[in-house]
Amino acid sequence: MKNTLVLTSVGIMVSSTLAAPTSLPSTDVSAPEGNRVRDAAPTMPGEPNAHQARDALPNMYGEFDDPEEIKERSTHEKRVEHCSLSFSYLTTRRLDCQNDVSNSITKLNKKSKLFVMREAPQTLFPKLFKSWKISHLVFEKDTDAYARQRDYLIMEAARVAGVEVIVQPGRTLWDSDELVRENNGKPTMTLSQVQTAGSRIGPIQRPMPAPRSIPDPGELTLEFEQQKPEYKPDLNNAIRGHDDQSYEKISGPDGDFAVPTMEELGFPAATTPHRGGETIALQMLDKIIVDEDYTAKFEKPKTAPTAFEPQATTLLSPHLHFGSLSVREFYWRVQDVVSNYSGTTSKPPVSLTGQLLFRDMYLGAQARLGFPFGQTEHNSHCRFMPWHLPTEISPSTNLPTSSYTIDSQEAEIWFQRWKSGVTGFPWIDALMRQLKQEGWIHHLGRHAVACFLTRGGCYISWERGAEVFEEWLIDHETACNAGNWQWLSCTAFFSQFYRVYSPIVFPQKWDKEGGFVRKYVPELRNLDKKYIYEPWRAGKLDLKKANVRIEGDGMGEREEGTYPKPMFDFAERRQICLEEMKKAYKIGMYGDDPRVLDGSWRGLFDDPAGDLKEGRTTTEKGKSKEETETGRKRGRGQDTLDGHFKKAKK
Repeated sequence: MKNTLVLTSVGIMVSSTLAAPTSLPSTDVSAPEGNRVRDAAPTMPGEPNAHQARDALPNMYGEFDDPEEIKERSTHEKRVEHCSLSFSYLTTRRLDCQNDVSNSITKLNKKSKLFVMREAPQTLFPKLFKSWKISHLVFEKDTDAYARQRDYLIMEAARVAGVEVIVQPGRTLWDSDELVRENNGKPTMTLSQVQTAGSRIGPIQRPMPAPRSIPDPGELTLEFEQQKPEYKPDLNNAIRGHDDQSYEKISGPDGDFAVPTMEELGFPAATTPHRGGETIALQMLDKIIVDEDYTAKFEKPKTAPTAFEPQATTLLSPHLHFGSLSVREFYWRVQDVVSNYSGTTSKPPVSLTGQLLFRDMYLGAQARLGFPFGQTEHNSHCRFMPWHLPTEISPSTNLPTSSYTIDSQEAEIWFQRWKSGVTGFPWIDALMRQLKQEGWIHHLGRHAVACFLTRGGCYISWERGAEVFEEWLIDHETACNAGNWQWLSCTAFFSQFYRVYSPIVFPQKWDKEGGFVRKYVPELRNLDKKYIYEPWRAGKLDLKKANVRIEGDGMGEREEGTYPKPMFDFAERRQICLEEMKKAYKIGMYGDDPRVLDGSWRGLFDDPAGDLKEGRTTTEKGKSKEETETGRKRGRGQDTLDGHFKKAKK
């Protein structure tokens, strides 16, 4: 009797007499035959499998080989991963996916379902292997930095237990590590690199069909104690109605391995209209594919960021993130339409399949760079800019801490107003409110708010914006989020920093009536269209007619009918940012430059404020935050744009 654990993107399926990988409805295991290995799937050239000596770890996971340091490094991403669920619509979508795949399994075998166990895999699997007499462990390859470390520990536990591990890539069109290997071992930083490396790997594999039957799950008794994962501090505590009850038993409160409920987790009902699960994903895909003109001629830049109910794009990215839609299923369903279309078709990168190439590009870059890809410091491919509100870096791990330096109180206010959707620029505010309410905004909307926060207005670190997106987006992918923010801040992938999105002119191109703003910024719904993107220009009579007053900064409680003044003069701020970008590009430093790491970069930039020489972005060992002037407080900070603030406000 062989018992196999099949790990889907949302849980565990247990099967007896299953000796090979099976394509469940929510999985994609159409990988080359060579990826079926014992103990581990190779990652980079010359890298070891899990059964090889631990001293090979530096080649596989970075410059460290101490298990305690592995644990310390993984703490950062686990914390962020937990925080990314802090809004109930993200949790709802995850539960949607779990319930849907469980129902799909039960349709094939009424005795089976998705078995959800409440314990960290690193501690659960060694016990489960023995208790359930597991012979095989099957899961999808994940090249996220934390996932590599987690999976290494699991594969090592499987080796010790004599369990055969089968790892298959399915998250991307091509295996990200193979893509890097065919790109001469370098991160994929352009689409042409992805296409060239991909062609060397071979054709994109078609997904395997879903199984028509599944064996019985076998014996499911648990003869071991649960080891509850540590989750304090609970970053979701603020929105829970009561304590998380899901960890009362390893098999759930009712002992039936059921998918958790929102009530069980203590979360309120979700506000997003966007729900999860493969059933919904395939229905959405079917509606797209049946419209052959839309599918074959799709050009992303020509889709309207102001469209809603319905949106102008596919809205399938959350399903790719949660694993409820196979990326290869999406690719081939679209490609088959394009191949048989009689008219002129769109081409990558603007086509539907072209959008998937961007995803492979970012995931390939992250696969090569690891943890540093998600930050500026120690990132060899991210340009260094003296942004406001820089990230505080731990000197022991070289990873971001939970704090950032407040080098300018005004910049901190700008950041909080941006996050809250009260910048005084209706287009920006509408987008940020949609994001917070629904967990999604159009890609050009993302371009607009990211440009505004970084190089097009506030000159605030892209890492602050990436953190907000990570918290709110239902389609958040670690690699895509970091990559897009680097692109839009012109620190990597894209360098035309002089192309700035105007919060006034750009939305007028798409929505002269201001319908999008009227929906998400309802205090302006009655304002004349002449002023919908510039309400501060409206006269007293126009404002009175619209029952709106322009006053305050929008923070805290606002009286009904009020809308905040704009944070700054956009034209002046745009010019200031352009000058600073030119200067940084001329100096030409990247995140791994010794001058960036030791702080001597400050001598290369003008210091108009006169008191900005002592701040640093790395916490010094043995010193408090007060001594280093870092953390979420007013510090002396790095040289940025403080000297221009008075000029901007004149």
